[in-house]
Amino acid sequence: MSATPQPKRHAKKNPQDDVLYDRELEDLPAELRWREWMLRVEAVIFASAEPVSRETLARVVGKDCSIDLIIDDLVEELRDRPYELVSVAGGWQHRTRIRFAETIRASAAPTRGGAATLSEFEAMVLMAVGYFQPVTRSDLSKIFGKEVSRDTIGALRGAGFISSGPRSPTPGAPYAYVTTKHFLSVFGLETLRDLPDIEGLEDVGLLGRHALVGEAFAEQQDEALMDD
Repeated sequence: MSATPQPKRHAKKNPQDDVLYDRELEDLPAELRWREWMLRVEAVIFASAEPVSRETLARVVGKDCSIDLIIDDLVEELRDRPYELVSVAGGWQHRTRIRFAETIRASAAPTRGGAATLSEFEAMVLMAVGYFQPVTRSDLSKIFGKEVSRDTIGALRGAGFISSGPRSPTPGAPYAYVTTKHFLSVFGLETLRDLPDIEGLEDVGLLGRHALVGEAFAEQQDEALMDD
C-alpha cells in the first residue's frame, strides 16, 4: 500500500518580497516627483553617520535624476538654516555652521560625530601623516627628532584617523601609515588636495620636516566639534 502523498510545505513568504522600491515615481507629477527625490536624499544623508556617496544616493532616486541638481536644491533650501550640506570625503554630510560653534559649546549639549580629543603631540603627528603619507613610524620619529611611540600611533588608529598603508621598502619592511576617509570627514576635506598648501605653511614656519606645530589642526578640531 503506497503512502498517502503529503502536501508540500512552502516557506512562508513575506509580502514585502513582492514589493519593489519605487525609484522612478512615474505616477507623480514632475514637481512632486522632484520634491520626493529631494526628501529621500536628505533623509539618507541625515540618517548616515558618515558622508554619503553618489552611488548610495542613486539607489533612492530615478535613473535619470541628477544627484548634483538635487544637492544644489538642498543646499539652497538650507541656506538660512543653522546647518548646511557639505561635500566631504567623497560624499555629502550635514554639518552645523561654524558661526554656531560658540553657541553649541555654551549649551554643553552632547554632540554626535565629533572628533576624538587629541593631545597636542598626537595632533602634530596626525598633521605629519596627512602631509607626508605614506610614512613609517621611524620616518615620523625623524621628523620630530624624538621617538613617536606605538601608543601615539595606536591612539590615532583607534580614533580612526590613520590606517596601515603599504609596506616600506626599508629593512624589516615596516608598515607605512596613511590617513582615512574618516580623517577627511572630520576635518571637512573633500580630498587630501584640500589640505592647506604645505609650501605656504613652511614659509610662515608652521610646517616643515624639522619644524612642525599643530595650530592648523587645532583650528580644524574646533570645526570638527560642529559636526551634526
